[in-house]
Amino acid sequence: MLHNPKARHTARATQFLYLAVLATLLITTFYPAPVEGVSIVLMLSVKLTPLLGLAIPVFKGNNRGYIWLAFVVIFYFTQAVVSAWLSKGAPGPVTLLLLTLVLFIMAMVHLKVNRPVVD
Repeated sequence: MLHNPKARHTARATQFLYLAVLATLLITTFYPAPVEGVSIVLMLSVKLTPLLGLAIPVFKGNNRGYIWLAFVVIFYFTQAVVSAWLSKGAPGPVTLLLLTLVLFIMAMVHLKVNRPVVD
């Protein structure tokens, strides 16, 4: 639920970043090469399930959903930082690092802009 007309812009930006993070996770599963000996379905389910569970609250604009999104994104950010460090700046982990950072910030901005008005 949007409490402020300006919140529509921050909600759209957050939704776009959310989809970009999902797409990056999907792409990095297959590029540059899938991990050998591990089921692709298992890898995708472990990578995507926590975020896909938040799809409905994110697209409905639920503030509690955005709070949970921020909590979950912190784990993805941490994993991306470690992967970027260990891969010495490979494009996939660095892209994921930047997207998760901006997604977290945008979710927080949205929560700030979308606060309910108290009379």
